[in-house]
Amino acid sequence: MSPTPNQCSAIRVENASVNLGTITAVDQVSLEISRGKWTSIVGPNGAGKSTLLRVLAGLIQGPYKTAVFEHDIQDLSTKSRARLISWLGQSEVINGDMSVYDLVMLGRLPYQSWIGSPSKEDHFAVLNALKQVQAEAWVERSVEELSGGERQRVLIARALAVDAQILMMDEPLNNLDPPHQADCLNLIRELVNSNKTVITVLHEISFALHSDDIVIMDKGKVINRSSSQDLDLHRDIEKVFDHRIKIYPLMNDFVVLFE
Repeated sequence: MSPTPNQCSAIRVENASVNLGTITAVDQVSLEISRGKWTSIVGPNGAGKSTLLRVLAGLIQGPYKTAVFEHDIQDLSTKSRARLISWLGQSEVINGDMSVYDLVMLGRLPYQSWIGSPSKEDHFAVLNALKQVQAEAWVERSVEELSGGERQRVLIARALAVDAQILMMDEPLNNLDPPHQADCLNLIRELVNSNKTVITVLHEISFALHSDDIVIMDKGKVINRSSSQDLDLHRDIEKVFDHRIKIYPLMNDFVVLFE
C-alpha cells in the first residue's frame, strides 16, 4: 500500500555521497524538496545533477537516508515506489520496436498484475497522457518511425501516464523544438498547479528560472537552494558557470545572456 502524501516535504535526503569510479559525483548532500512545487537542478557539466536526481528517486541507494513523504524509500515496495515517483531518464534508449500506445502503456505497469489485462483506467491514462503532449494521433505508429523530438514527447507521455505524485525528469527538453519546449514547461506548471511535485535537471537556465525553486550543484555539492527569484541565487548560478552567463531582470521575468 502506498503512503498517503502529507504536508511535509516530498523528498528528503540526508548526507548522501555517491562515488562513480574515482569521481565523487554527490558529496555529502542533504536536501529537502518541497511538496507541490517545481524544483530544477542546475549546474555545469559533471556537477552531479543526474546522479543527485537518481539518489532522490531511490535508483542509487547507500548508507544515507532518502525519505518520500516522510517514509524511508527503502521500506517501500517496488510497486509502491513506482506509483509515487515517475521517472524520465536522460536520452533513454528504447529496446525493440513497439507502437507508441504500447510504449506509453508501460507507464501503467505499477497498477497491473502480472497476468491481468490493462483496465479502463489504464487505457484512459494512456490516451490522456498522449493528448497532453499532443501525440494522440500517433497511437498506432511505430516508435522507430519517430524523430528524436517526437520520441521525447512520447517518453514524457509514458511518465505522465503513471499519474504519480512526484515526477522526475532528467533533461526533458532534449530534442524538443522551441514551441514544444514551451509546451513542456506549461505542462509542468499545470501539474504543479494540481499539487504534483516536479523535479527537473535542466541545462537551459532561462527555462529553469521559471521553476519555483532551484538547486545549484557544482563538483558534487549543493551550492545554493532557494527560490528561482532570489538574486543571490542568480549570482551563484553565474559563479558556477565562471561568469560566462549573466542573469538580468526583465519586467516580470529574467533574461540569460552569454558574456
